Amino acid sequence: MCRIIFQEEGNFHAGALILVDKPLKWTSFDVVNKIRWCLKASCGKIKVGHAGTLDPLATGVVVVCTGKWTKRIEEFMAQEKEYVADLHFGAVTPSYDLETEPEGNFPTGHIDRAYLEGTLKAFTGRITQVPPAYSAIRIDGDRAYKKARKGGEIEMPSREVEVKELNLIDFAMPDVRLEITCSKGTYIRSLAHDLGKACRSGAYLAGLRRTRSGEYRIEEANKMEDLIAFLQKKE
Repeated sequence: MCRIIFQEEGNFHAGALILVDKPLKWTSFDVVNKIRWCLKASCGKIKVGHAGTLDPLATGVVVVCTGKWTKRIEEFMAQEKEYVADLHFGAVTPSYDLETEPEGNFPTGHIDRAYLEGTLKAFTGRITQVPPAYSAIRIDGDRAYKKARKGGEIEMPSREVEVKELNLIDFAMPDVRLEITCSKGTYIRSLAHDLGKACRSGAYLAGLRRTRSGEYRIEEANKMEDLIAFLQKKE
């Protein structure tokens, strides 16, 4: 049985909140479009939107709203997020993750657990970061990633975000795993890139899973295949 929270039981137009465990390589828009398509037969034309983009190479919680609850998207989007992030040290990528090829050969021998934990303290609290050029932020009316993929020069505006908790949960250099609780708008890819520089090395995001969005945890999220089967059964 899929977990769906309704304003009125079974009424997607009145408002529903659907928790999705986004599959790898799906975009958040893929998730929204698939749910809208599944609901078309039983609901006709219906509004569907998501409360916070998750990159294609990330998995985990995406909050989807339907009907009148799409008006609550900003409310859900503003809530804090929790992630488990895998970082690889010794190289960087233009996208700050594995969308683009790793490059460079940076030293890592000087980075032990104590050194890294000490560096992490500088990334806790209110911090300023520059989003990756390979992101969905609009620059001059167009998505930044579209310009980046064409090889254009992009000046990304910096932003202030809050990292409430940043814990090292696995250390096996050149790979580490972090648990992160942060405000909306935080780019974990930028955090990985900046942490690499702060450690006098290089690093990129090798894997990311959103484990919580606001009060909603990954354990409550629906697998996409189960959700599709359930929604199609309602037709």
